Amino acid sequence: MEQTALCYLEQGDRFLMLHRIKKKNDVNRDKWIGVGGHFETGESPEDCMKREILEETGLTPTAWHLHGIVTFVSGELCEYMYLYRVTEWEGTPKECDEGELAWIEKEHLYSLPMWEGDRIFLRLMEERVPFFSLKLVYEGEKLINAELDGRELDR
Repeated sequence: MEQTALCYLEQGDRFLMLHRIKKKNDVNRDKWIGVGGHFETGESPEDCMKREILEETGLTPTAWHLHGIVTFVSGELCEYMYLYRVTEWEGTPKECDEGELAWIEKEHLYSLPMWEGDRIFLRLMEERVPFFSLKLVYEGEKLINAELDGRELDR
């Protein structure tokens, strides 16, 4: 079981997105995602979120909201991801060694190459759904099942 934090920095009607194009053997290769990564020993979800944002963007978050927990299942892999929206930060942006960072208008997000499940939780975030648990089951890159708070979603 893996634990990660995924963060969407929000500035008006835009999110800071990461186009994963720099790392070889990257499960997210060529996709657009938020910033984030795996927990280190002893980290809380917030510790991980803050460290990952600083490492990938050079920014230090000062205001955020935990929207929910997303469970990813793919074969033998099971990952619990804590999903954050960050609305305030300090610092100077830097180049990311995992891909290209870009501010993307929310109305254009869904036209980008991304995981099908990401479209679901981005919509839930935008609709301000209260804290949620989302389970996403994949076979390869195909989403085969999605459950919100224990109930199957129509997709």
